[in-house]
Amino acid sequence: MNKQVSIRVHPESDNWIGQRAHIFLYSKGKSAHFSSALFYMADVLRSVLLYSWRKDDYIIFVRYLMGTAYLPSPLHSIGYNFFSAIVPKSNKMFFLDANPEVAASRINNNRTDIEMFENLASLKKVRVKALALTRFDNWIIIDSNQPTEDVASSLRTHLA
Repeated sequence: MNKQVSIRVHPESDNWIGQRAHIFLYSKGKSAHFSSALFYMADVLRSVLLYSWRKDDYIIFVRYLMGTAYLPSPLHSIGYNFFSAIVPKSNKMFFLDANPEVAASRINNNRTDIEMFENLASLKKVRVKALALTRFDNWIIIDSNQPTEDVASSLRTHLA
């Protein structure tokens, strides 16, 4: 049976807000960190407004609520709870968990430019905060250290 799926990867490059978030993600400094978070959140809210009304079988928002894990502590928990209260949520939310070494290897093998949060130290910090955020809702944690086919199979099993 065919399903209609829409995917939004935040920040998106198809709009001015997402483009600004991208620029700040490749910049340095505290103001760039703050600006990337601000534009990221605005891009997510834009996507929610434009896509949540669609009649697709599945709408996948990549990073979505877990993007708050990039905020400094304890703002990441406050931000998560704030946005979790106002944005639509699914009865099945997936956190694809990769250890920082695997994530760093994939990033380095697939890209030439690296975002401010994509170094090993930042990946370790963000992963700890993101895993802690999964306790606030019924996140299904999937081991994504596995090959892509195994992760896809796990997702299909949970969606069945």
